Amino acid sequence: MKIKLGVVYVLVLIVLIAGLQACKQKQVKSVPTDSFNAGRATFVADESFSPIVAQEEYVYRSRYPNADPVFIYKTENQAVNMLLNDSVRLAVLSRTLDTAERNIITRRTLSVEEVPFAVDAITLIVNKASNDTAITVAQLKKELKGQGNGNKTIVFDNPNSSLVRYLKDFSGNKEFKQKNIYALKSNIEVIKYVSEHPDALGIIGFSWINNPEKEYADYVEKVKVVGVRDEGNKQYPNEYFKPSQESLVLKQYPLSRSLYLINCSSKNGLAAGFVTFLASDVGQRIILKSGLLPDSIPPREIILKK
Repeated sequence: MKIKLGVVYVLVLIVLIAGLQACKQKQVKSVPTDSFNAGRATFVADESFSPIVAQEEYVYRSRYPNADPVFIYKTENQAVNMLLNDSVRLAVLSRTLDTAERNIITRRTLSVEEVPFAVDAITLIVNKASNDTAITVAQLKKELKGQGNGNKTIVFDNPNSSLVRYLKDFSGNKEFKQKNIYALKSNIEVIKYVSEHPDALGIIGFSWINNPEKEYADYVEKVKVVGVRDEGNKQYPNEYFKPSQESLVLKQYPLSRSLYLINCSSKNGLAAGFVTFLASDVGQRIILKSGLLPDSIPPREIILKK
């Protein structure tokens, strides 16, 4: 009997030791692996803004070689869900979180920091062979509602993208079920489709066409940007404007949206470091060079010599 009790005591002791070791391992795993400008962290970005996010990431890495931000590109819906599921703590979006979404995050004792960093232009493109060079806001809304003449094929990116949400809000149309309106898979596919179809009207983000990568630069050469007139603009009701930093800052171009960094990390880690970088003079100059409008226009120093 004594022998059996001794065996039991040994087994209990082994279980306790194993439990303590497991707790130590869990503690080690929970230790943060990133600091303000060093270490690794995973972020998510709306795939519509991958050109500008990739530029910012490249310069950030070159300035902070010990930092390893890993960006995952998803649709807007997927990116928001990753935040809400606590898969990531930083997202690049074209909207802020609503009250219900903020509550989900704050219930986990996390803070929500929403930092605007740029303004993007919703850009309309047509084939270079097309005679269409201008459209009014009212005409565009009619086309999106299926009230136009239907002789134009309208194409945009993924049906779950931030651009589609913008167009639904803009037109007051909850669904695009018209036969002449199609959602493709990406902004590059939209540019390619328009470059090959003279009757198409493509809707994309400005950064995709302003400074294109070699991968699709040939397609960009075969399209042109359409001017837009907003009849409701009290200052410029009769003028057509194309997207540019000037037309955005003067509020002449009517189709624009702000870009935000949504930081839910609640610590002074890599997410905070990247947010600080994008809001800095260097980060905003990258936005300026990309053709988008920086949230804070960097000052230009001029030295006058006698």
